Amino acid sequence: MTLVAAADGSSLGNPGPGGWAWFVDDDRWASGGWPRATNNQGELTAVIDLLEQAEQVEDLRILLDSQYVLKSATEWIPGWKKRGWRKGDGKPVQNAELMQQLDAALESRRAAGFRTEFEWVRGHSGHDLNERADQLAQRAARAHQDGRTPDAGPGMRGAPPSVERRAPAMVQEASPASAEPDLFDGLDFAVDASDEGEIVRLERLLLDDGVRSDPASVAALLHPDWEEICASGRRWSRDEVLAQIAPLSVPVELELLATHELSPDTVLIVWRSVGERAALRSSVWTRDGDRWRQRFHQGTTES
Repeated sequence: MTLVAAADGSSLGNPGPGGWAWFVDDDRWASGGWPRATNNQGELTAVIDLLEQAEQVEDLRILLDSQYVLKSATEWIPGWKKRGWRKGDGKPVQNAELMQQLDAALESRRAAGFRTEFEWVRGHSGHDLNERADQLAQRAARAHQDGRTPDAGPGMRGAPPSVERRAPAMVQEASPASAEPDLFDGLDFAVDASDEGEIVRLERLLLDDGVRSDPASVAALLHPDWEEICASGRRWSRDEVLAQIAPLSVPVELELLATHELSPDTVLIVWRSVGERAALRSSVWTRDGDRWRQRFHQGTTES
């Protein structure tokens, strides 16, 4: 039988007072936190603690609302590990100590022949387990903000408590507020193989509710001279979009139609947005230093 749990992190300021939590049911949950951490550090810690407490659970499914943590656990860690915990551009992986703990916990389950599955869920969409984990993580962050010790929870029956083994010293110091949003710590903007594949992945991030809820995260993906011609014919500037950006009213899927390398530092992608209404879209991405940024976007409603 599969055990399903949700894991989440919270930060009041990102970085700021931070919390983490995982939740199975009212009898099986845990939480903790620190005076200063990021959302990603919280969610990574929640997953690590869950994996370690569920070490006797043979079939485990973990629900996450963070693409950063999901991609780290399922795609990025092997490449980082092979490069000595460095990204494709040679820079150190952010939250490397937590990533190494996550890798060790997953490897331990694989060695035991146990199954671990990760599933993304949309945050703040009414998913019961995700909502409970989110509430517990926020509660832990607020406790640290108020100088209190958060409720550690009952944990997993038969597992050691998780309070002390997640001490603040174990969490890499959060980046200063002027740094790029923590969501992008895992992204290798200068990829080893397919620039086109990386750009499609970044394009999908612009559809993500978590990214669209944070103008700074969107700004990190848009070129300073970015502009858009939308389906209605309106021309949007970067500042105008950042002032109004918000989660999409309905989920939209990206159906890739074509990619064209216009130059070593410029790529055009053509795609169809599939949602309430279909539209044909094109985006121009340019390499800006060591990362890719969207320079231009246009959408046309499909007849």
